[in-house]
Amino acid sequence: MADTIIFDIDTTDPATSGEVVIKLRPDLAPKHVERIVELVREGFYDGTPFHRVIDGFMAQGGDPTGTGMGGSDKPDLKAEFTDAQHKRGVASMARAMDPDSANSQFFICTADCPFLDGQYTVWGEVISGMEVIDALPKGEPVANPGRIVKARLG
Repeated sequence: MADTIIFDIDTTDPATSGEVVIKLRPDLAPKHVERIVELVREGFYDGTPFHRVIDGFMAQGGDPTGTGMGGSDKPDLKAEFTDAQHKRGVASMARAMDPDSANSQFFICTADCPFLDGQYTVWGEVISGMEVIDALPKGEPVANPGRIVKARLG
C-alpha cells in the first residue's frame, strides 16, 4: 500500500497553489486509510473543493457536492478513535453526529485542536505543503473555494 497521498491544490492564487503530501497512518486507522487510498485511486477527490475553511482551526474537503452534506457511494466507516493528537497538520475524517458516519470528507488541522482528540479518526499527517493549506480561501461555506485538482498515491 502507498505510504503517502499527494494533493495538487489550486488555492485560486497561482502564487500559493501547490502540492500537499500527507503521510498515511494505517497503524492508527487501517480501514480509513484503506478508504482514502481507494477513493484516490478512483479519482473521487479530483476537482473537489475545500468547502469549509476556518482560520486558525481547519480546512475541510472531500465532498463532491461542496455543501458539506455529500460523500461517496460507499458505506460509512466505523470510528477508529485513538489517542493521536489533533495537532497542526493532522488529517482526520469529518463525520456527522454519529461517530460511525465518516465516509469521504476529511479535514486538515491548521492549528492544534486538542478538543477533537478521541472524537475523530486521525488517518494521516501533512509532511509537506502546509503553506498551501494555510493559503486556502476561508469561509463556511467558501464563496470561491480552493480545490484538489488531482489526488494521487505517493
